[in-house]
Amino acid sequence: MTRYFIYLSYDGTRYHGWQIQPNGISVEGEIERCLSTILRTTIDIVGAGRTDAGVHARQMAAHFDMVDDTREIDCADLAYKVNRMLPPDISIHRIEPVSTDMHARFSATARTYHYYVSTVRDPFNRHYTWLTHFKLDFPLMNEAAMLLLDYKDFACFCKSHTDVKTTLCDVTEARWVQTSETEWYFRIRANRFLRNMVRAVVGTLVEVGRHRMTLDEFRQVIEGGRRTQAGESMPANALFLEKIEY
Repeated sequence: MTRYFIYLSYDGTRYHGWQIQPNGISVEGEIERCLSTILRTTIDIVGAGRTDAGVHARQMAAHFDMVDDTREIDCADLAYKVNRMLPPDISIHRIEPVSTDMHARFSATARTYHYYVSTVRDPFNRHYTWLTHFKLDFPLMNEAAMLLLDYKDFACFCKSHTDVKTTLCDVTEARWVQTSETEWYFRIRANRFLRNMVRAVVGTLVEVGRHRMTLDEFRQVIEGGRRTQAGESMPANALFLEKIEY
């Protein structure tokens, strides 16, 4: 068996998420379709994570196996052919052979997400940022973001009725970054993320930024572990999976 890693990016606007869905198109499904056609065998890929519908990825990784196959794959040529067949909102950056103990999901040591916010209406970035209609206190939101590093259990930010074995995450970075007078993004890095976690974290930080939640109340939300006490889940279109580390 030979294992191959795929590094790619995609605009998630028209997809029902990364994972194959019975009632809509997925990024995973499109890549499997192209690989299976080109390699003339059924290819199943395993992604580093599962982004929700409408979420984008600047860097995603996945792997697939070629079992009992003596063909030598030209990875650069395969990437070229897959890109020719894929829709333009998915791009393969490279394909490379790896050891069989490398796993796209379980070998990842860290993942980084960005959530983009704009304080003014801009027709050119409306699909990829959240336009706030409120005056936000970003320095206070940064103070709240730093508190995330004090905790491990983030059950309060996990989507309800999600079947997960643990709600523990090791968050190593959480901060707001200003890129212009009118644009900010929230950067968060952790070893793993719960379903809907980043959008729920941002929604709760927005409550702090609107002065509707104090820093002490923000702590209480985390310590209480109840999703109903945290802020709303923010729109998916402004969320990007920025980086995966191995």
